[in-house]
Parts: sequence; structure tokens; C-alpha cells
Amino acid sequence: MGFFDKLFKSKEKRINAQKYKLGMSKTRSGVFNNLKILLESSTEITDVLFDELEELFIMADIGVDTVIKFVNHLRDTVEMKELSSPEDLKEIIIEEMFKLYVKDEIVSSNLDIKNDRLNIILFVGVNGAGKTTTIGKVANEYILKGKKVLMVAGDTFRAGAISQLKIWSKRVKADFFSKEEGSDPSSVMFDAIKYAENNDIDIILCDTAGRLQNKVNLMRELGKINKVIARECVGAPHETLLVVDATTGQNGLSQAKIFNEVTNISGVVLTKLDGTAKGGIVLAIKDELDIPIKYVGLGEKIDDLEHFDIEEYIYGMFSGIF
Repeated sequence: MGFFDKLFKSKEKRINAQKYKLGMSKTRSGVFNNLKILLESSTEITDVLFDELEELFIMADIGVDTVIKFVNHLRDTVEMKELSSPEDLKEIIIEEMFKLYVKDEIVSSNLDIKNDRLNIILFVGVNGAGKTTTIGKVANEYILKGKKVLMVAGDTFRAGAISQLKIWSKRVKADFFSKEEGSDPSSVMFDAIKYAENNDIDIILCDTAGRLQNKVNLMRELGKINKVIARECVGAPHETLLVVDATTGQNGLSQAKIFNEVTNISGVVLTKLDGTAKGGIVLAIKDELDIPIKYVGLGEKIDDLEHFDIEEYIYGMFSGIF
């Protein structure tokens, strides 16, 4: 039994992976279908084949540095196992992608939510990445689990940010907190924590500004917010999630690097994965920044934000191809 079959030998696992299969159809029918064609049309494993694999993986937004390391590892594996048929590379590629993400560790996509405390989750990311929608969908997830959720409008400078978040709070029936437009975000957070303590809130989900034009200002603003939160709630924030639009490709990876420099990112939410043919950015973020993917967006519906699962992701890329 091959590695791919081992991952999905259970019927239940295959059923759970159907959202990935549907949501990643563009990635699968694009770059990774070309990968199938390349391997099946090649008669032997050569340096030329490895060069073409590099080009394909770079086109999938896996990232140049990660691709070079990945392909070099493939070369070593081929040599060690004395493989000669390009068909043999199919299982090796899948297995090595899995290893590239997990790196012999247990990688959890669960948020650090505990029952005996006020849980505070910050959301950062550039405007347009899908922060507001993501916050609404995460709120909905935990409200359905019986948690009392407060959505906080900490992005006080972007026009419409407060009203957009308020609309989502009404949609999912979450509590909502905001102050007037232009308020100091750290003061919004301070007052929101007091509100939460007085209203038996379980989870605070806070929107923050995403202006990258001045990295120093962004660092200062996020630093102030974190300082206020830590002072008012020991050990918080419990998660800082970076929201990245998967369709922006390597630009999204650059955003992740910048935000990781200015604040302590605990996980990434990759939105619009269903809208890109270059879904390899998942592997680039994990490999280059060692930050786990917590959620992926696989559609427009309120329940189309999925906790990331590396096995189901691989299934989404290769199901019906390999």
C-alpha cells in the first residue's frame, strides 16, 4: 500500500477530505495536473526532470528556498533508494510534502481556548485579506459550541471596518464592542476586556489594523495592544492569527514575514484557497516561517472555514491525479 493510500485508507477520512477536494480543484487541475503529465511522459529520472519539477513547484507558490531544499531532498531519496522510474516519484513527492509540513512534530490547528479563563484572540493582516469575514466565521464556530463570543472592532482607522464587523456580529449572534472611529486601538481593547469581564464572555476576537506602509507604526500599535492585553489578562493574547489571502501568492508570504517580525504570530489563516491554482503557499509559510496553518478558506459559506489538516490538504491536491 502506497503512502497516499495509507493516509486515506479509512472511508471516514476520505469523506472529511471532500471539502478540500472540491475547494482545491483549481490547484489540482492546474500545476499538479501538469506534474502528473510530466511524470507520466518522462521515461527516466534525470537532472532535466528535476529542473522541470523545480519550475512546477515554484509555479505552485511553494517558494524558491523551500523548493530548492525539497527537490534536493528528492534527489537524495532517489539516489538512496536507487529509483529509476519517474512513476516512483509520485509516492515520494506526497510523502516528502507531508514530512516538510510536520517536520516530525505534532502540528495542531486547534486554537488555545480554555474553559476556565477569558480567551483573547487577535487577528492581524493587510486590508482585503479577509480578516472581518474570518472573525465572523470563527465566532460562528465557537458560538455553535456554546461559547459566548465578543467581536471587537480594533481596526479603528479603515473606513467601514467597524460597521462591517458589526454586521457579522449580528449575523452570528455574537456580542459586539466598538468605540468611535479613529479611537486608539489599545484603549478599545482595554474597554473591551472590561466589558467581557462584566458580561461573562468566554472568547474575545479582536480585529486590528493592517497598514504595512510604515512597519514602525504597525509595530508600535500592535506593541501597545499586546501590552494592554497582557497587563489586564495574564498570559494573553492566547493566539495572534495572521490572515493571508492565498490568491496573492508570494506577496502573501512576504506579508507573513513582515508581520512575524513585528508581532508574535501563533498561526495563519489562509483565505480564498479555493480561488487559487497555486495552493503550495501552505508549505512555504510552514517551512520558511515555521508557523502552523490554523484555518483555510475553501468557499464563501459561513461554514467553509476549515481547521487545517495536512493530510486532507494533500488529498485535495492529488486526489484523482496520483
